[in-house]
Amino acid sequence: MHFLDWMMVCAYFALMVVIGWWSHKRIHDVKDFFTAGGKMPWWLTGISHHMSGYSAVLFVAYAGVAYTDGVTVYFWGMASIGIGVGIGSWLFAGRWNRLRSKLGVASPLEYLAKRYNIPTQQALAWSGSLLKIFDIAAKWFAIATILNVFAGVDYTWGIIITGTITLVYCTVGGLWADALTDFGQFIIQAIAALVMLWVVLERLGGISGLWTMWGQLPPSHLNPTTPKFTTVVLLVYVLVKTLEYNGGMWNLAQRYMAAPDTHAARRGARLSSILYLVWPLFMMFPMFAAPLLFPDIQNPNNAYAIMTTELLPTGLIGLVLAGIFSHTMAMVSSDANAISAVITRDMLPVLVKKTRQWTDTQGLLAARVTTVVFIVLTMAVATQAPKLGGVLGIVVLWVAALMGPISVPLLLGMLPWFRRSGSRAALVSWAGGLIAYAIAYYGFNATLSVTVSTPILVSLALYIGLGYLMPERKASTDEIIDTINGDDDVTHDKTDKGATVPA
Repeated sequence: MHFLDWMMVCAYFALMVVIGWWSHKRIHDVKDFFTAGGKMPWWLTGISHHMSGYSAVLFVAYAGVAYTDGVTVYFWGMASIGIGVGIGSWLFAGRWNRLRSKLGVASPLEYLAKRYNIPTQQALAWSGSLLKIFDIAAKWFAIATILNVFAGVDYTWGIIITGTITLVYCTVGGLWADALTDFGQFIIQAIAALVMLWVVLERLGGISGLWTMWGQLPPSHLNPTTPKFTTVVLLVYVLVKTLEYNGGMWNLAQRYMAAPDTHAARRGARLSSILYLVWPLFMMFPMFAAPLLFPDIQNPNNAYAIMTTELLPTGLIGLVLAGIFSHTMAMVSSDANAISAVITRDMLPVLVKKTRQWTDTQGLLAARVTTVVFIVLTMAVATQAPKLGGVLGIVVLWVAALMGPISVPLLLGMLPWFRRSGSRAALVSWAGGLIAYAIAYYGFNATLSVTVSTPILVSLALYIGLGYLMPERKASTDEIIDTINGDDDVTHDKTDKGATVPA
């Protein structure tokens, strides 16, 4: 890369740190750190929710699938999220917001202690945190792959550089820093993606390349499904992403909680849904065209990076790299904030009694220290990513498959139709889903569709079935569900006056 390219990347990193320090002034307690005090406007909520669901995996693993299989990656990788978030705008966004505004909840798992019991809360907290370590590690390795192809930077140093910058701004500025950098990253990403699209279209003969290109590609590249990414995978992914992107990924629940009221939370979710359905088509078109422009790439995961370095002029390469950085840093900083909330609000008070009497200052310090430790741990695991199945192996076979058992008790526990499902149903469905995954993947070496679908379907069946066969309805459960299922939209929610859910 040229000096001008590195200047673009360094300027981007500097901007992220400045935003972090600016946001630091708005952080006064843990609620500001974790939920922005419930003052985030709906449009920023939507953009932040959207950006926090991306990472460099799109430009590495997904680009590889686009190179070999075509548009199928859009349908199960992006459209499934758009549909899922659209469902969540009606089903979950308002309920998450009421947990904060009416019950004073600051962590996505905080309400589970009263909804079920402490053992259930801890099981979901520990297993979810462990899964997130590997999920984020895959993101670090993906961005390190991009850096290696772009500039020959060693993988370990690539992980250290991006991890350290992310650690600085998200530790200092909390959710405000995450959201504001998400917005800045959205702008950078948009410019970078449109530049790449324009250059690729010029190579294809102009704007007509948008429709003429497909006739030059193998016919299978136009199929929404393939023998590997089947219709079953697509349908299961819609179910998985509905749970994952509406709270199963705890950081995205925080976006709904940070909105001023339920109406703003729903509008933000709808904006994010539309962006997931439309915007990836602009970003992924160059990936679909890559086999025509570079037909002999040995490692398809490097396709997008090779296109960037070969097609773009000096300076713009740095802009595209900054855009790719923006995806990963947005998701990782967002995840780190959510994990820190779960650890300090849900896990530490159970393990160490003294933490229950922390002052706001002590709690805020603990949140920042936890964020640092968590990010450093994910960076360490990232150096071992090739031994764990690579980027796509971790994201699809681990995260997608295991997200269901963790999400089912968390998300369905808010809905009135499942108030009969108590702690027994939650723990059995969680454990049953994990066991089903182990049997399918390690016991039978099952196909992708079976590996991804079995855990979530088993968890759903156990959670719903036990709720009806062995109901555990409690007054505390009814109280929570009735509170967060109200129809009123609080339009001026300036403070969190609700009582915190006891642990």
